[in-house]
Amino acid sequence: MKKLDLDDIPVNPSSRESLTQLQARLSRRRFLAGGLGMGAVGFLGGMLPVTQALAAAGSVPAAPVLGFSPVPMSTADTVVVPPEYAHAVIKRWGDPLHAGAPAFLGDASDNGAAQEQQVGYNHDGMHFFPIDGKNGASGSSTEGLLVTNHEYVTPHYFFPAGVQPGGPGWTLDWVRKAQHAQGVSVTHIRLDTQGRWQLVEDSPYNRSIHANSPIDMAGPAAGHALLRTQADATGRRVRGTFGNCGNGWTPWNTYLTCEENFTDYFGVGHRDAQAVDYPDEAYRGHMQRYKGGAKASDPDYAWDLHDKRFDWTQEPNEYNRHGWIVEIDPFDPKAAPRKLTALGRFKHENAALSIAPDGHVVVYMGDDQQSEYLYKFVSEQTFRSGDASHNRQLLERGVLYVARFDAGADGQGVGRWIPLALDTATPDGSRLGALFNEDMGELLIKTRQAADAVGATPMDRPEWVAVHPDRREAYVTLTNNSARGSGKPRWPGGPLHPGADAANPREKNIYGQIVRWRETGENASSRAFTWDIFLLAGNPGVYGQGDPRHGSRNITPENTFNSPDGLGFDPQGRLWIQTDGKYGNDGDYAGQGNNQMLVADPASGELRRFLTGPRGCEVTGITWTPDQRFVFINIQHPGEGPDLDEAQARPLSASRWPDGDRATRPRPATVVIWKQDGGMVGS
Repeated sequence: MKKLDLDDIPVNPSSRESLTQLQARLSRRRFLAGGLGMGAVGFLGGMLPVTQALAAAGSVPAAPVLGFSPVPMSTADTVVVPPEYAHAVIKRWGDPLHAGAPAFLGDASDNGAAQEQQVGYNHDGMHFFPIDGKNGASGSSTEGLLVTNHEYVTPHYFFPAGVQPGGPGWTLDWVRKAQHAQGVSVTHIRLDTQGRWQLVEDSPYNRSIHANSPIDMAGPAAGHALLRTQADATGRRVRGTFGNCGNGWTPWNTYLTCEENFTDYFGVGHRDAQAVDYPDEAYRGHMQRYKGGAKASDPDYAWDLHDKRFDWTQEPNEYNRHGWIVEIDPFDPKAAPRKLTALGRFKHENAALSIAPDGHVVVYMGDDQQSEYLYKFVSEQTFRSGDASHNRQLLERGVLYVARFDAGADGQGVGRWIPLALDTATPDGSRLGALFNEDMGELLIKTRQAADAVGATPMDRPEWVAVHPDRREAYVTLTNNSARGSGKPRWPGGPLHPGADAANPREKNIYGQIVRWRETGENASSRAFTWDIFLLAGNPGVYGQGDPRHGSRNITPENTFNSPDGLGFDPQGRLWIQTDGKYGNDGDYAGQGNNQMLVADPASGELRRFLTGPRGCEVTGITWTPDQRFVFINIQHPGEGPDLDEAQARPLSASRWPDGDRATRPRPATVVIWKQDGGMVGS
């Protein structure tokens, strides 16, 4: 999710125009004239494959009730929920993780040691684990472990005035502070008799897993030569996780955290980036496929100036040890987290799990960058209820697939999953094994290159995936892609971005869409699927009917939004949609206001705005208590907007959230929401 300017760095080398040949078989005129339908939208004007299949089977479930009053667009510096709801702020950046931890210093002068004992920065994906639900039971709805990702730091507010990454006062301790603020926090929380969620301060579960925590490598790439460093000759023991974006959770009660923009942290130390060259052409090609043309680290981090792990000229393989999904047991503080190499290496957004009818575990994943791909993993072995030791090995072995979206002769959306295996044929008549030295570990470390080679479909920045609890259809947010059809190279000297295609129907796509698919036979491990565009975000207040930027017909001036990002289903099948887009409320985005959270009924297509966030924020992360009477969401980077100098000089100039009159600077935090009559949230 991170900053749009970094996510927009294009690095896909696939030179084909994706699905442009399919455009000729689709009625562009029909699409432009009629727009997409209400929820059950057509495939560019045609009938929904998913709805057809459901109707034929007689299995269309009753529509979930959206029983709340929609909230209007807002530009206020506060969280707004429906009038029949209430909310509270918990787990702010800097709050102590346990008894005796240092209190937050309002001027942000807390050092690295203090930050390690405090809640991290820029909250993202999260999950509530009931405290007595360790064996898969529904568990308590008043006590549990709230496990939260912390994606990155905003130096404007994270450091005290005068401390800027790479500046004169930049020291190793400031690097350590930033490293300790990213990763994952585990907090034991409990609902008290006054109805307030409080930290259980003396709980042994409370902890931070950060950029310096020891983590094991697991799966086919563990121990590979490309993972070995001066500090770890085995390639099996990594330090740290960072860039943690979305998440997932498993039926055996572990947490999955997804490493996204890991490339931004690697640079050339104090060297002149223009004067530094890559060790060889193979290294150049591999690094540029993930990092683009930039050799230096992002100026907001500059870790490589004091920590040689992040200087790729000194530790060329450290870069390969990140960009994975990490599995954490929240109930065992002594257990080392594990990076799951079988799930591939790319800029992971989230991980959505499903269990196929035959018991195989399926994980859906998006690679969040312009013109990147959608993936799924299918486990080699099957899930065994109650057998935790067996189940915890399921994500170590299996087959990783990448998606290709096509259209049938009748214009219906069809697709297939292409295995990223050594014996998979490539369109040019070769095999993946021949391209990766018959080495599955190397293929997984270079997942993007393997997906390129088999002709996967470049998508408009695949973000979160969610699976419907009953129908088993899956949905993915494609947040935006302003470079599609732009004629710009994906990196200096690289091929151009593809034009519009069936699944990504707009060039210079600034609003985004949600695509859904149903696996053949309703079997998540199937290699074929049907698909449609569920929702096309747009702005009907700016663009008229017939303009693709108007959006689908369930987008109205009352619920307009841009850049769908976070996504999740509640057990009743309501689809909760969170945004991370433009919030200037002018031009193309007039009338859309601050970032927000909406709720959709997948059957009818009804869409209502449930929440708006404070100024400059992203709304992200969602999880419920088992009784669904509380929902937790995160507010990331409140106050984003001012430049670094202005924000440090006037830290309250853009936002005072969440502390209001007591604020010294904006602070990312978690918001817990409940219905005032005690009912289920959303009903």
